[in-house]
Amino acid sequence: MKFNKLPKLIATAIATAFIATGSGLSYPTMAAEVPAGVELAKDQTLIRGIGAEPGSLDPQKVEGTPGGYVVRDLFEGLVTEDPYGKIIPGQAESWTVSNDKKVYTFKIRDNANWSNGDPVTAHDFVFAFRRAVDPKLGSNYAWYMELMGIKNASEAINGKVKPFELGVKAIDAKTFEITLAKPLPFFIKTLAHYTTYPVHQKTVEKYGEKWTQPENMVTNGPYKLTKWVVNERMESVRNKHYWDDKKTVINNVAYLPIESSNAELNRYKADEMHLTHTIPEDHFRNLKKTIPDEIKVHGIVATYFYVFNTKKKPFDDVRVRKALTLAIDRNIVTDKILGMGQIPTFSLTPPYVDGFEAPENPYASMSQAERVKKAKLLLAEAGINENNPLKFEVLYNTLESHKKIALAAASMWKKNLKHVTVKLLNQEWKTFLETKKQGDFTVARYGWNGDYNEASTMLSILTTSSGANDGKYSNAKYDKLLSQSATAKNPNKFYQQAEAIIARDMPILPLYHYVSHVLLKQNVGGYANANPLDNIYSKNLYITKK
Repeated sequence: MKFNKLPKLIATAIATAFIATGSGLSYPTMAAEVPAGVELAKDQTLIRGIGAEPGSLDPQKVEGTPGGYVVRDLFEGLVTEDPYGKIIPGQAESWTVSNDKKVYTFKIRDNANWSNGDPVTAHDFVFAFRRAVDPKLGSNYAWYMELMGIKNASEAINGKVKPFELGVKAIDAKTFEITLAKPLPFFIKTLAHYTTYPVHQKTVEKYGEKWTQPENMVTNGPYKLTKWVVNERMESVRNKHYWDDKKTVINNVAYLPIESSNAELNRYKADEMHLTHTIPEDHFRNLKKTIPDEIKVHGIVATYFYVFNTKKKPFDDVRVRKALTLAIDRNIVTDKILGMGQIPTFSLTPPYVDGFEAPENPYASMSQAERVKKAKLLLAEAGINENNPLKFEVLYNTLESHKKIALAAASMWKKNLKHVTVKLLNQEWKTFLETKKQGDFTVARYGWNGDYNEASTMLSILTTSSGANDGKYSNAKYDKLLSQSATAKNPNKFYQQAEAIIARDMPILPLYHYVSHVLLKQNVGGYANANPLDNIYSKNLYITKK
């Protein structure tokens, strides 16, 4: 398989995200669309596997896909996505953009309400946006508000101005205004991310850290939380005050945090869940034969890689990072170990991201033998030898596939490079996230799922100020390119230059681009198998009678 070449089957499933802007216009909406003649099951309870226990369900604090699956059901931002990943109105029924493209004014729906019956107001969004940049909260996604280009976001995050000076304000109860420091062509796309979701101010202030507990939580999305047993189960029920509740079909949703994909598969086979987001590699081929109609695969904006801690020796040496990167045979990982359509790569950004043209990577065209030869030379130049061997740990979170890939990588490094010894360190999800955040690692597994369908959603994570930059990589030219791309008419040339810097500095070890693997019971309707961000909203689904 050639690097960065998208299989035709996956390419045809990619949906291009849609930017909705306007001048006081209304836009189409979408929830569950049940075809005529379809008979619905009496019990509309959906059971979803989410892979791990979420670290938080606070929109301004959540990070990682497990929490994202739940939060997208409980809350809703100004905009949301249809099943194909296109941007559609959410809490805002319409919006306008100023002539200079820097001021966005949103009209919040008159019937947008919280689960306790309170109206959703512009003040709720002001509170949430300011909260996201407040250093006192310490949001791991504070940098996202900076990426969005909101006026004074960077200054607020860094404590140079107070959060109330952020470029957001309530014109009146139902009119919310956002002012950007400079125009951002894809700004509307960024608003579908959970960091921008509103939170109920009175509830947050009354209960503090405990506001996300089921008995306290107030939500504005299609569902409200009713149960949370850590490491066992979360449950939600329809929010009757949600503005589009009449089009919602699923009445109850259960979320099962099962880290073992094999255990999750067993429960799926036992009809204990309707939907999973992972499929064990060992079972994929057999499942394709036995239940082909229940396997859903499509390309997504996501990449699997290892991150180097550039602040720890010898990983502050680009020669060491590059040697380890070149010594891995990615085709073995994607074709032999995984074998589920993943796309081997040396790049961070998937080539099929909306509007992105992938540049040629100098290492993708080399043979693996040539890469290994180059890797050996680099390691020798870095002073790694019999008297100074390279010893380090690879940190990964609990999942069978992560372990297999780590074992394979360690084996390839030992086989292809001399004087390299690797120890594997496994941690459960919450601990893993905290370890990476604290920088207490040398090499760690990382996977980044795009927050919106545009190249900056991938490349921005390596900017110096990014909260996702766990390896603490810093390159002023790289930062400048991402800053320039934000307002450029043709941002692709800046993205290509940024990818070239990644190839030169190797702060990460890219392995492959993800494809979505979903197991879905045949009696679940409404799933399009096309969202490029792999976001599945329970409100769009329904269960048919068997």
